[in-house]
Amino acid sequence: MNNTAKTENDPVSDLPTHPDTLIAHLDSLGISYELHHHKAVFTVEESQTIENDIPGAHCRNLYLRDKKKRNYLVVALNETPVDLKALPSHIGSDRLSFGSAERLFQFLGVKPGSVCPFSIINDTDHAVTLILDKDMMDKDIVNYHPLDNRMTVGLSPDDLLKFIDSCGHRPHIIDLKSI
Repeated sequence: MNNTAKTENDPVSDLPTHPDTLIAHLDSLGISYELHHHKAVFTVEESQTIENDIPGAHCRNLYLRDKKKRNYLVVALNETPVDLKALPSHIGSDRLSFGSAERLFQFLGVKPGSVCPFSIINDTDHAVTLILDKDMMDKDIVNYHPLDNRMTVGLSPDDLLKFIDSCGHRPHIIDLKSI
């Protein structure tokens, strides 16, 4: 997707897909969402300061890589434990570790603190496997940054899947708490 809203004072102007372009894509798909603006948050802990004002389930995103250089994006409820030692046998990977900021930008076009399932819009080569937490997908509303950690988008899991499908991805929905 092309960047449609680049300006010199915009801290996300160097992203391959600008958040405004993502929002326009959601609109074009007829996806219903709530957009919330807030201070920048970089960690789950920091995000707790804004969560009380935003309805729905709050989620975290883990960009991972295995020894064979395969990339994974795990998206889960904040409270869902993710066992990185046990996960590989459930997703067919080798030992997992966190991907670097450079690889994150190369494959998903976002910076640390803004990782989200929407970032697969930049994965046109389908180099990243998307893993979604089953418990998260059972919620009414799920919340993610729209490529920018100064905003949060709340939408239904069905609309998230509609977005993912529009990007040509097929997510794996896994019961992460049973691992």
